[in-house]
Amino acid sequence: MIRAVKGTRDLLPPSTAAWNHVESVARRVFHAYNYQEIRTPILEETQLFARGVGEQTDIVTKEMYTFEDRDGTSLTMRPENTASVIRAYIEHRLDQRPGVQKFYYMGPMFRRERPQKGRYRQFYQIGAEAIGSESPAIDAEVIEMVVDFFEQAGLKGFTLLVNSVGDSNCRPAFLERLRGELKSVAGQLCEDCQRRAVTNPLRVLDCKVPEDQAIIDKLPSILDHLCEPCRLHFASMRQFLDDRGIVYEVRPRLVRGLDYYMRTTFEVLHGSLGAQNSVLGGGRYDGLAESLGSKVPAPGIGFSIGEDRLVMSVEEQEPAATLDLFIAPLGAAAQREAGKLARDVRREGYSTEVAPEGKLKRAMELANKLGARFALILGDEEIASGRYALKNMQSGVQEPVSREQLAQQLAIAK
Repeated sequence: MIRAVKGTRDLLPPSTAAWNHVESVARRVFHAYNYQEIRTPILEETQLFARGVGEQTDIVTKEMYTFEDRDGTSLTMRPENTASVIRAYIEHRLDQRPGVQKFYYMGPMFRRERPQKGRYRQFYQIGAEAIGSESPAIDAEVIEMVVDFFEQAGLKGFTLLVNSVGDSNCRPAFLERLRGELKSVAGQLCEDCQRRAVTNPLRVLDCKVPEDQAIIDKLPSILDHLCEPCRLHFASMRQFLDDRGIVYEVRPRLVRGLDYYMRTTFEVLHGSLGAQNSVLGGGRYDGLAESLGSKVPAPGIGFSIGEDRLVMSVEEQEPAATLDLFIAPLGAAAQREAGKLARDVRREGYSTEVAPEGKLKRAMELANKLGARFALILGDEEIASGRYALKNMQSGVQEPVSREQLAQQLAIAK
């Protein structure tokens, strides 16, 4: 038997209903903030990620799916989408449009990671990018949008973390000090951190290995090394969040794993995901466009949501989607009438199923297994009177209702 490739999976009902719910909420919230959808190719030239993400990052050195095309071009299945969005922004001269350019995307990404809870080799991201302003007000608005989205999607009990990782003026000096501090303790850290201590020391601060935390906690804090412009930017961004009543925690060890991040970084954690409990990461990436060949500065900020992990968390908190109405027709005439009634109810936007045969006991058992909110019993007597026997499957109460009352009951249940 042929099975799905390791690290990939099929998304099946009823879980796909939760995916559709999350994505529809995302589209609604993004529209409210004037974000428009962008769709980029799954395949990109490898250099886009080597230059944009960083040649020494774990993504580029260990995780990308890269292959040589027939013409010798090195291609990569996108491991993230910010670099692709910026490539499209440059290629199509989107800087010529007025105002800050706001985009959102949804789709599959690919990394050859070790599969674990909520992490797959083909995984899905929902993300957004705001390009064209370095204002801390934009940073706060992006974070506000994230909070709005999670609340409307039904995610409860999440934690928002924020930090600043400085810029090209102040971060180099901090990195030098960090390298110096790591020299004496790197041998006590995990294998990945020993490598990062040389190639990408900032990533050591983001280590999730429990045994390393006591050592990492004693390392210097980047917040103590910010230059004045970065310090003011971070303070202003926090003030905007405070003005909006957004609850957050400053986490000085919070960094992002990609080279292009600077200044504001943020993350959302959720306890249901275990040790690897991040469901969103984001931050500012002024300078990324220039590193990819743009002649026009394009400061930006964005985020990506691990949709697999988000849906998993939402499913644990919300009951699975249910069928609105199950119609149990009794007899040939009722079967024809049920088809017309189902058509009308479906056009009103309610999911409806009609039992394929007329045995009432079996039909009601099926309605229960399908998780129907209501079951409607339709026989010759109900057709003649114009009143249906409607059973609330949760309470067990059954009562006769007219066509108008049926619509009211379905609307209330929604």
